Amino acid sequence: MTRFFANLLLMVCCALSAAAAGPDIAFKETTHDFGNIRENGGPVTCAFTYTNTGSAPLAIITVSTTCGCTSTKFSPRPLAPGKSETVQVTFNPNGRSGEFNSLITVRTNVQGANGKKKKEILKISGNVIPKK
Repeated sequence: MTRFFANLLLMVCCALSAAAAGPDIAFKETTHDFGNIRENGGPVTCAFTYTNTGSAPLAIITVSTTCGCTSTKFSPRPLAPGKSETVQVTFNPNGRSGEFNSLITVRTNVQGANGKKKKEILKISGNVIPKK
């Protein structure tokens, strides 16, 4: 019986170490509030810093937004383990008065628990003060 539990423990450890191999991503922050911004003040930008916390190169495959008022910029180059990079997000308030919330979906080469590629959701928000 002891041998059975020892084998079971060995299989669990092997499975956990196999799951830990590969890239992984951790964002320093996943939300940004621009606060009050003026509609005629021009676009505003923030940066979301992420780190490859895995053991293999991390690649961002795509970054998409929920609104045409939001654009992004990111490096398509693979990121080495332990290194950090940013996803820049720009919001254009022109023609958009009032409160806003926009989601940014970051798709990576990280293998998720469900067998699909992992995605991270970032969020920007704020309040656009209309031009007079």
